Amino acid sequence: MIPEKHGALEELAAKMRAGRISRRAFLERSVALGLSSSAALTLLEACASGGPSASGIPTGTHLVYWNLFGGGDGVRMVQMQDDFQKAHPEINLEAITLAWGEPYYTKLAMAAAGGRPPDVAISHMTRMPPFAQGDLLDPFDLNALAKYDITASDFLAPIWQRGHINGQLYAVPLDTHPFVMYYNTEIAKKAGLLDASGNLLPINGPDAFINALKKAQQVTGGYGLAFAINGDVTNWRVFYSLYSQLGGQVLSPDGKQLVIDDNKALQALSFMDDLTQKSKVAPATIDYGGAIALFASGKCGFFWQGEWEVTTFQTANTPFNMVPFPNIFGGGQCQADSHTFVLPRQASVDPARREASYLFISSLLKDSFVWAHGGHIPAYLPIATSQEYKNLKPQSNYAGVAANVVVDPTAWFSGSGSEFESVVSAPIQASFQGQLTPQQALAQLKASVQKLLNTPSPV
Repeated sequence: MIPEKHGALEELAAKMRAGRISRRAFLERSVALGLSSSAALTLLEACASGGPSASGIPTGTHLVYWNLFGGGDGVRMVQMQDDFQKAHPEINLEAITLAWGEPYYTKLAMAAAGGRPPDVAISHMTRMPPFAQGDLLDPFDLNALAKYDITASDFLAPIWQRGHINGQLYAVPLDTHPFVMYYNTEIAKKAGLLDASGNLLPINGPDAFINALKKAQQVTGGYGLAFAINGDVTNWRVFYSLYSQLGGQVLSPDGKQLVIDDNKALQALSFMDDLTQKSKVAPATIDYGGAIALFASGKCGFFWQGEWEVTTFQTANTPFNMVPFPNIFGGGQCQADSHTFVLPRQASVDPARREASYLFISSLLKDSFVWAHGGHIPAYLPIATSQEYKNLKPQSNYAGVAANVVVDPTAWFSGSGSEFESVVSAPIQASFQGQLTPQQALAQLKASVQKLLNTPSPV
């Protein structure tokens, strides 16, 4: 049988098993392709018993995938899953979306420890280390990845290396999602902050940035800048970006000691205090939704947040552009994380399902231009360096920061959506709102982190 007909018949068989067409329809279409009814039934039986497919993976192989993507990210992930399923109907993909944050990681840990994990799962890079160290993940086989064109040379070295624990690869990065700056192009133009090409003029240093915000504030009659403050971990992202530009670190490399540099931390906190308390160019009391509404409605010129809100402002028809987080203190760093693929530990590895896992991960990486539309920087360099991605605006404007980001300190209690981000954000919020001085906020921040350090890991 020629390959085209074989592939079409396999696809029909997969649709019938999935309940998308009836047995009668399967036989009728098989006959239309030139196969007798008896031969079609033979093929169906072979498929049901795990017969060969074009990919070499037995037809009917079941693959379970967990992720935590909602909103626009969820829509794009479903599109990528559908693209995979269309290309590989021989694999029965079961994709499950769970609640973002701590509930997701708790369920993932329990599933791996209890022997009923998914085949593939999403993990933030910063949440991976305790899973790997707790023997809750299987390491990747580099040769198996290479079979599907996934090698170290396909990623920026710092991002690829973050996926390693004790010399073994436990996380394959899908993206980098950095903290960035949005700006209203109409407000910036009226404030004289754009060059002849309509791009934002360089703004370097604390004084220059405050002055730029004051110019924007004169245009809006409201504020120059907005970002989430009330009960939100954005406070931590702002602080960590600024503190890292000064060369500061929070924990020792082994994650066991507090190593905050008081002078550098106070320099960052004092600048942040200036934004809301002295210069008053940003509101001191505003939540996530309020900050978005303020920027979307043109009542502030600049907005700080992760790049994932790009589609929010596109949908709102806000005249805006995006650039890297401002270089206030000279280092240029910004806080970020990466979504990664991990292999939860299997009590007994099924070779077909593990092979399907590698194929699935490769497929999504190669399809990550879809993912890039939501703002995330593709980790897979053949996509990130493509002209197609470079033409994607404003998403590609900040792609260069991927090599110069800082991720949350490595510790069992740290990472995206963790208790660490919540407890360190609280005193920073109080400082923004004038309830604590920068010195008092720093003292509380250090005490909160030390309390976490003194708590034994549950894994």
